[in-house]
Amino acid sequence: MTLRFTRWIPAFGLPAVGLAAALVLSPATAQAADVANGKTLFEANCASCHGTSGKGDGPTGVALAAQGTSPRDFTVADFKFDTDKDGKAGTDTDLANVIKNGAGAYGGSPLMAPWGHLGDAAIADLVAYVRTFHQQ
Repeated sequence: MTLRFTRWIPAFGLPAVGLAAALVLSPATAQAADVANGKTLFEANCASCHGTSGKGDGPTGVALAAQGTSPRDFTVADFKFDTDKDGKAGTDTDLANVIKNGAGAYGGSPLMAPWGHLGDAAIADLVAYVRTFHQQ
């Protein structure tokens, strides 16, 4: 079966069917998370507390643990916040919200500062990378 496009939408440079498909893609489908970029961002912004292995054992994390506030250990994937109140703690949305708004916004430690300035795409990349620490 061969598809033939008989109508082009010049403003978009797409055939009509292609335009329709592009318009119905969800943002998650259209913008897949970049795990490699997430790793780079994590190492630059998160590893000092959460450690390069995600166990919460970075140099700052060790000092925080000595004071009674251990950073989250991502290898166990035990997330406690249900930021969107959907009945499931630790979804991608929950992780993104905690990164964006800080844990203090959800009753957690204010030491987990908000990183919203990174932007939604970078935060999605971070969430994707954080998920790689937990091996089932």
